[in-house]
Amino acid sequence: MGTWLATTHDSVSQVLRNRAFGRLWTDWEPASQMEPFNALHRNQMMENEPPTHTRLRRLVAAAFGRGHVERMRPRIEALAASMVADLPGDPGETFDLLGDYAEPMPVYVIADLLGVPRDDHAKLRDWSQAIVHMYEPGVGALTKAAAIEASTAFSDYVRGVVEQRRSSPGDDLITDLIEARDEGSKLSDDELVASVVLLLNAGHEASVNVFGNGFHALLEHPDQMACLTSGEVSVETALEELIRFDAPLQLFERTATSDVEVSGQLVQSGQKIACLMGSANRDAAVFTDADVFDVGRDPNPHVGFGMGLHFCLGAPLARLELQISIRALLDRFPTLTLAGESPRRPTWVLRGYESIPVSS
Repeated sequence: MGTWLATTHDSVSQVLRNRAFGRLWTDWEPASQMEPFNALHRNQMMENEPPTHTRLRRLVAAAFGRGHVERMRPRIEALAASMVADLPGDPGETFDLLGDYAEPMPVYVIADLLGVPRDDHAKLRDWSQAIVHMYEPGVGALTKAAAIEASTAFSDYVRGVVEQRRSSPGDDLITDLIEARDEGSKLSDDELVASVVLLLNAGHEASVNVFGNGFHALLEHPDQMACLTSGEVSVETALEELIRFDAPLQLFERTATSDVEVSGQLVQSGQKIACLMGSANRDAAVFTDADVFDVGRDPNPHVGFGMGLHFCLGAPLARLELQISIRALLDRFPTLTLAGESPRRPTWVLRGYESIPVSS
């Protein structure tokens, strides 16, 4: 790949915390054809560094800080209870843990947060997946075409919702993003659209893969599942191990903006370095019995939400959503078992399963 690889917890931490490494967006070529995709990334916080990143993050964080996350708790609890109640409950019946529960859940939550109809969840999910497939290495023409089409449709959809909120403000995040101010600055229309798309893409893909990877590990380790269902270990503690053990994000890339040393190795200005998050989360220098799945592991300094400047802004919402959805499922199905093979998705930067068949 022509890229340095940071594989240890220490080296990944150094890269993520060192301001000499930047997240520098480069437009995909041909630029005119790829502009719908490029615009969504050029105008969002994750692909920018200070001062642009600082301004964008403050504006989005201000909207998140208005009590949205905690205000979502009863809505997420009601949603999880309703979805669990609709799952097949007779002994021996099977269902897909991902397709029937984990995949729609975060889209519903983000849709509620943004104030868009839940009925739109299928197309929101499809657009999201088409866009994030571009983050894998060696993408082809079909993947690019799908990403352009999805970026265009997603942007048009968000612009329509923004116009509705401008004329009829609501109790939702899009309204807050429209009204957000930071020292007189506000989000431009392009930045607002890009921020909304980022929130849905990041919130959906990460939550689905954390849930799927983590719950599959629980199903493969009945002793650890018993620790959870018995109450010996809290869902809050176990969730951190679910994130650590089978990382949903395997690679996060940065670029050196000056010559900088990492773990004794000189990385020259302009060179890229990829943080291997799954490797860092299995570093035996930091985690005792690093390859052992231990839901009671505490402390658990995994790097699942990143570090430093780009630490995941949605981490509190992701934790709340995952804790509630796991607890609701275990309360109704304390004896779930795998009901067949669980195929992996054909991706590795975003690591997850295509389906997880289970029976009660």
